[in-house]
Amino acid sequence: MASKKKILLTGGAGYIGAHTAVELIEQGYETVLIDDFSKSDKTLLTGVEKITKRKPNFVEGDCKDFQFLEKVFSQNKFDSVIHFAAYKSVNESVEKPLMYYENNLGSMTTLLKVMEQFAVNEIIFSSSCTVYGQPDIIPVDETAPFKRAESPYGATKQMSERILEDTVLANKILKAISLRYFNPIGAHPSALIGELPIGIPGNLVPYVTQTAAGLRKKLTVFGSDYNTLDGSCLRDFIHVVDLAKAHVKALEKISKMPNRFEAFNLGTGEGVSVLGLVKKFIEVTEVELNYEVGPRRPGDIEKVYADPSKAKRLLGWETKLTLEEGLKDAWRWQEKLADD
Repeated sequence: MASKKKILLTGGAGYIGAHTAVELIEQGYETVLIDDFSKSDKTLLTGVEKITKRKPNFVEGDCKDFQFLEKVFSQNKFDSVIHFAAYKSVNESVEKPLMYYENNLGSMTTLLKVMEQFAVNEIIFSSSCTVYGQPDIIPVDETAPFKRAESPYGATKQMSERILEDTVLANKILKAISLRYFNPIGAHPSALIGELPIGIPGNLVPYVTQTAAGLRKKLTVFGSDYNTLDGSCLRDFIHVVDLAKAHVKALEKISKMPNRFEAFNLGTGEGVSVLGLVKKFIEVTEVELNYEVGPRRPGDIEKVYADPSKAKRLLGWETKLTLEEGLKDAWRWQEKLADD
């Protein structure tokens, strides 16, 4: 397979980073992964190697460390960067805002400085639908104004996009794509990589699977009085493999984009309630799940799902995998973890 571009993946040992690494390696891209293991470990790197039959080119280090990044860039001629390295728990960000601002913004500004120094002019940023706050209109499209973020995590994604836009204006050769993820779930169908939270999961599906596996006593669905059909929050759950494939599409398109900053929603375009997902998990896996409905949680948005038509039009990307497949894959991954 002919080698294409050389890509740096920051946060490459994480959930979405590892799935994207698999897609890139299988498409013939040369990849270098960096991670500081503050929110991950080596498990997914081993899985990437098993799936692709190639040992990932991996360097351990912190994206906020200018000298570390400078060394990595001096040893590699990168064409593009995909920036995943960030803390991502809404709940934790409410409890530890300064940790989130320091890490998520510090890694972005340091990375952009080093990219400029080494004339690397393409960046794809791992953003989030939290940038919209609680949108006025759903499904939400990319023209929706940013509301005040409901959490420090969401605020760091808003500010990171602003940093990118301002840097693109100042640096006339830089191009940036911001991919606004909705709610990634699932695992690679091989069950060799999946979501692997360190400590208590901040995301719904790993909490569901860990509860089903007996690692957690019970799952709490936060909120029963939201203005939705069943009173629980409404989300747009997207299979992580579909999400990973969007990064490959973005890499293919970024150099040809007329605008030097562009944002895309990555979602299915369908709203599913949290309670609906829990019931669907029980249905498709036939596994007992101890859950209860509790009070609302700070930082949660009532309802949000994507209008993904821009990504289909300009990137040629759309979701192919279903909610059922995502839940089955997540459960298969959880079962494999229990066996290992």
